[in-house]
Amino acid sequence: MIQIDGNHLTLNEIERVARGAESVRLSDEARTVVDTTRRRLDDIVATDRPVYGINTGFGIFAERRIPRRDSAALSRNLILSHAVGTGAPLSNEVVRTAMLVRANTLAKGFSGVRVEIIDLILAMLNKGVIPVVPSQGSLGSSGDLLPLSHMALVFTTDENDREDESGLAVFMGEVLTGKEAMRRAGLQRIRLGPKEGLALNNGATFSAALGALAVIDAQNLLDQADAALAMTLEAVMGCSSAFDPRLHVVRGHRGQMVVAAHVREMIDGSTLIDATGRIQDAYSLRCAPQVNGAARDTLAFVRSVIENEINAATDNPLIFENGDVLSGGNFHGEPVGMVMDYLAIALSEVAAISERRVFRLTDGKLNSGLPPMLVDSPDAAGLNSGLMMPQYTAASLVLENQTLATPDSVHSLPTSGEQEDHNANSMTAARHAMRVVENTAHVLAIELYTAARALDLRLRLVPDAVLGKVTRLVFDTLRARVPYQAGDAWWAPEIDQVKRMVLAGDFLPLVSMRSDDIS
Repeated sequence: MIQIDGNHLTLNEIERVARGAESVRLSDEARTVVDTTRRRLDDIVATDRPVYGINTGFGIFAERRIPRRDSAALSRNLILSHAVGTGAPLSNEVVRTAMLVRANTLAKGFSGVRVEIIDLILAMLNKGVIPVVPSQGSLGSSGDLLPLSHMALVFTTDENDREDESGLAVFMGEVLTGKEAMRRAGLQRIRLGPKEGLALNNGATFSAALGALAVIDAQNLLDQADAALAMTLEAVMGCSSAFDPRLHVVRGHRGQMVVAAHVREMIDGSTLIDATGRIQDAYSLRCAPQVNGAARDTLAFVRSVIENEINAATDNPLIFENGDVLSGGNFHGEPVGMVMDYLAIALSEVAAISERRVFRLTDGKLNSGLPPMLVDSPDAAGLNSGLMMPQYTAASLVLENQTLATPDSVHSLPTSGEQEDHNANSMTAARHAMRVVENTAHVLAIELYTAARALDLRLRLVPDAVLGKVTRLVFDTLRARVPYQAGDAWWAPEIDQVKRMVLAGDFLPLVSMRSDDIS
């Protein structure tokens, strides 16, 4: 069981909860901190001094005082009025991640919520009650107000306890009203008190949730991108000189050095490398460490921001010692939006250079003597199209990535009567980054699939050739699931199978980095 305290949540733990349904509990230390902050909030409420979000309206209505007797209605109205998202629902794993991150944010102890609210969110996670949350409508400022409000609809209520105002949730594979889902799970919905509505929906939590999953998947893709590169390098009998450590040390970029070392490990023992006597290869092979390495360096920075954000206090206002209540902008999703743009750009380039290698593998003038389009034999060309069309698919996805990677965080429109006059657009950036991740996974699957076929044909031409120690393992693992077919076939299901292997990390045990000590 995972234990959260607001400060030490990891991406590994997020993956275990979001995708592995591991149970979660609140630490005893965090429970004490949350209770202490709640007592401070109660003291503030008792004084009746004006404090934003506790006894005032929100946004443009920040100067409107709200009587103490209406504090519960204030919180409930905030959730009801802000749950106006649209678009296809986010995946269950994204919503589970957001629930965990929000619980961890509240556990940090600056929000003033009752500990019962955190316990209820974690109970929903543990019992599998997953709110249905639309994917569109959030600006990432003041945080992800809309999706968080849809999430909160499910487990919050008021004196009327209306079923038609309880949102929707998935429970045991069935979409139900939030009220019914909670009832079937044996969980009691909760009435909110002062500030608790704002504490639930203020912060770029869904942006961070998407970001966390994108970082996890991007790391897996980058490791496997190097495997695809290595297989292609062998299939076209490429040059090893571009991966010599001396080249990369004198430039000094860590990611570049790691990629080169990774490829050297994978092709070690190959008799195909340097077999043609070429002096140098095209950029898609020769410069791959520089491109994939830059993506690794970018991912390292993105990871640091996301790891910080999932352990951050992000609502407003925040409550500190001595009863100080500070209004600020920690909800603003700019840090997440920017790094999601960076990640989308980095992965777009990884996919782009991968597609160029697929093109090279299928072009009979560029693939070092293999049949055009990797048909089974030159005599079959024309009757069979070979792998002509998978390269089209890769090109299409690369072009889509180039649009998706256009930065979102630079775009802003004002809201709330100019009170919120600069917005982060972080949710859109995160959604686009996730689509780039999926597109890149498919492009890499096409390269792995194409390189495997090229190696089959190369080994037919050079039967005594020996593959690299690691590339042989990757090749054999792929071929165990997707056998070679001589003539034209329905390639799509086979490529989809390789993509599932990539996303599941089936190749990672074979290609996991052993070069992390490179400096």
